Amino acid sequence: MKKAVCLAGAMFLGATVLGTTASAEVIKLTAELKGSNEVPPNSSSGSGKAEATFDTDSKVLTYAVTYSGMTGPAVGAHFHGPSEPGKNAGIALPLKSAQSPIRGTATLSDAQAADLLAGKWYANIHTAANPGGELRGQMAK
Repeated sequence: MKKAVCLAGAMFLGATVLGTTASAEVIKLTAELKGSNEVPPNSSSGSGKAEATFDTDSKVLTYAVTYSGMTGPAVGAHFHGPSEPGKNAGIALPLKSAQSPIRGTATLSDAQAADLLAGKWYANIHTAANPGGELRGQMAK
C-alpha cells in the first residue's frame, strides 16, 4: 500500500510540475520602425527595429530597439498602446533611454500583457523635428 501511495504522490507532483512548465511560454515580437508608420506619416529616411521577448509566466518583457538615419538625436522613446496601426495611443511603457541601442526589461500588468500580445502596442522614437514620433512600428508575433 505504501508503494501505491508514494507512486500516486510522485505522479501527481510530476503532473503538477509538468503542467506549470508546459503553460509557460516565451513569445518573440518584432516591429520594423519607419516614418511611414507614423500617424500622420513623415518622410524620415531613418529606420530601425524593435525586438522583444515576453515570458508569459514571469510577465517580463525584454526588449532591444535600434535605429539610425534620423533627422537628429532621439529625445524620447516609448512603447505606446493600446492601439491598432493607423491610430495613436498614450505611452504604455517609457523606455529608460532614447539612445540606440535601447535595451531593457519591464514586468507588465495583466492588461498590458494582453494588449501587447494582441498586437496593440507600438514602438515609437521621437526627435525634435518630429515630436509626435519620427519612427514607429507595431509590435507583432
